[in-house]
Amino acid sequence: MTSTPSSAAEPAWPDDAVEVGRIGGAWGVKGWFKVQPFATDPQALFSSKRWFLRAADEARPARPGAAALPALLKIVEAKEHGDGVVARAQEVADRDGAEALRGARIFVGRSSFPTAGADEYYWVDLIGLAVLNREEQLLGSVVGLLDTGAHSVLRVLPEGGKGEADERLIPFVARYIDEVDMPARCIRVDWGLDY
Repeated sequence: MTSTPSSAAEPAWPDDAVEVGRIGGAWGVKGWFKVQPFATDPQALFSSKRWFLRAADEARPARPGAAALPALLKIVEAKEHGDGVVARAQEVADRDGAEALRGARIFVGRSSFPTAGADEYYWVDLIGLAVLNREEQLLGSVVGLLDTGAHSVLRVLPEGGKGEADERLIPFVARYIDEVDMPARCIRVDWGLDY
């Protein structure tokens, strides 16, 4: 007795999807591809064996006869290589398949990230938090972070701020950060309104 294979349903996009990197193109001839991670420590890529893909914003038109971008890659192996990562997936058999992924944006579920240590935070978890100083004055909300090499810097935009010119840059170091209160969704800092 044989059974008819069921059609595979489209994989469910994770509710907590976070963009963690971009595919740079083929690496070798056996289906491996290069990945440019968005974090200096690419553990989020290594912790998940399911990478969800979206086409690059600046995607050029697909070549005639080119396969559609898969919505999901099941990662067989991923490892650091130079300042990036190389990986291979079940769905990619050769160099042409890997090259077809060039520019694809990689997302993984936030729930699959490794657990952060004490006093460690993922940038994605800090974005959107309110920033209050010791006088309980609202300095704004975290809109992003910068990596200076030595430490990270919070980019804080005051309410009604229009852009970079209005941002406050606060070093994310113990000297200035009193507390990160995730349940209250705020960061308390030693920082004045006039800094």
